[in-house]
Amino acid sequence: MSLPLKRKDLMIVNMGPQHPSMHGVLRLIVTLDGEDVIDCEPILGYLHRGMEKIAENRTIIQYLPYVTRWDYLATMFTEAITVNAPEFLENIQIPQRASYIRVIMLELSRIASHLLWLGPFMADLGAQTPFFYIFRERELIYDLFEAATGMRMMHNYFRIGGVAADLPYGWMDKCLDFCDYFLQGVVEYQQLITRNPIFLERVEGVGFISGEEAVNWGLSGPMLRASGIQWDLRKIDPYESYNQFDWKVKWQKEGDSLARYLVRIGEMRESIKIIQQAVEKIPGGPYENLEARRFKKAKNSEWNDFEYRFLGKKPSPNFELSKQELYVRVEAPKGELGIYLVGDDSLFPWRWKIRPPGFINLQILPQLVKKMKLADIMTILGSIDIIMGEVDR
Repeated sequence: MSLPLKRKDLMIVNMGPQHPSMHGVLRLIVTLDGEDVIDCEPILGYLHRGMEKIAENRTIIQYLPYVTRWDYLATMFTEAITVNAPEFLENIQIPQRASYIRVIMLELSRIASHLLWLGPFMADLGAQTPFFYIFRERELIYDLFEAATGMRMMHNYFRIGGVAADLPYGWMDKCLDFCDYFLQGVVEYQQLITRNPIFLERVEGVGFISGEEAVNWGLSGPMLRASGIQWDLRKIDPYESYNQFDWKVKWQKEGDSLARYLVRIGEMRESIKIIQQAVEKIPGGPYENLEARRFKKAKNSEWNDFEYRFLGKKPSPNFELSKQELYVRVEAPKGELGIYLVGDDSLFPWRWKIRPPGFINLQILPQLVKKMKLADIMTILGSIDIIMGEVDR
């Protein structure tokens, strides 16, 4: 506890550990003076599974199925960063078609993540209806994922040098149909929520963060953009083919929980714009750079035997990471998701450091809830948008 407890009538309350069905297991030790929050200490680590250490004992292809368990609501982003790191390290070119497919998948994943932020956030505030509404649209996104990848949540779709399979026949038409339908859904959310007086009472002016504070705390994503700073890695440090699309960075200057809500709602609209452009402009050609399936250089490696040589998909291709280091980042729904990768001329990464946006954004929580009411804790915590899978790793 950071504050000395001198008064006798302060009460210490355990919030959590909550059930891991939604956002994971977080425990808050809250010190209360009546309804006022004096201090708050988050206790992490309940979902720690040693993801960084697992990465250092696997080839990249073997590790890919694990990464969707970090942020299990925005799974495409964890796969994207996992393949982007070795691609940048080894300077592997990605076919243009594969890059467009990745952008479509990433933006669909962003919408799915924001939807499953919006529903529980409103349920935390006491509004049950949006929680049921968001599952309509999210179900359609997961149908699209299932058609393209075979899996609804844990896709294992991205590969070094491209994607695992091309989009099936008729998929793009379904995707455009979804985009038209979803824009009507967003209008419905805004009518239901944005001008709702009870909602505004709960979020306006609650959890204020100034632009300077946001930068000093290292916040990213909607947390940063809601405080007046127009920082989006898709514009500032472009990756994939984002610089070929016409879209705007959504931001607000108020810095409170309402601003963070408005930024995420706006982002869903912009994601639809990107998806529509990508589907309409997608080029032909290969969906995977097969030269990325390089095999181990050692002369008599068992992986170079005849039975392994031509089975690209079955065993892990022995892709060597050269002896250098780099930091790669993508703009995930929660903020900047980064990987610091150190190669060692071997099949396994020597160091695989994950920079999860939720972990950094969560650090400001104790400062935000001090001097607020107990009921405001759920509002502020919900507006930060954390997934404990990536916080604890």
